[in-house]
Amino acid sequence: MTIKRLQPEERLTGAVVHGHTVYLAGQVADDPTLDAEGQTADILRQVDALLAEAGTSKARLLSVQIFLSDMGDMAAMNRAWDAWLDPAAKPARATVEARLADPRWKVEITGIAALP
Repeated sequence: MTIKRLQPEERLTGAVVHGHTVYLAGQVADDPTLDAEGQTADILRQVDALLAEAGTSKARLLSVQIFLSDMGDMAAMNRAWDAWLDPAAKPARATVEARLADPRWKVEITGIAALP
């Protein structure tokens, strides 16, 4: 099977497609000055774009992992998540608190999606 790498950067690739599966790298906000809700909305926009480039959509997400620098931001993150989520196609999800690579980042999201 071929491996397709989308949006390669210096140390990682934004997404990798193998077989009928898309693996997303951890996505962080383009603007780290946003609050947790704003960062989450920005990240979910990026997720949508990566999934579209891979040929799929959020309706085909299988699992998502969300990393918060502070669990106190859970409600703000969930507001953006709930506004974005397809209620008919909820993925499995885990949310944990973690120290992120850049202290300005409040949220990082990764996931796995199926291709049609």
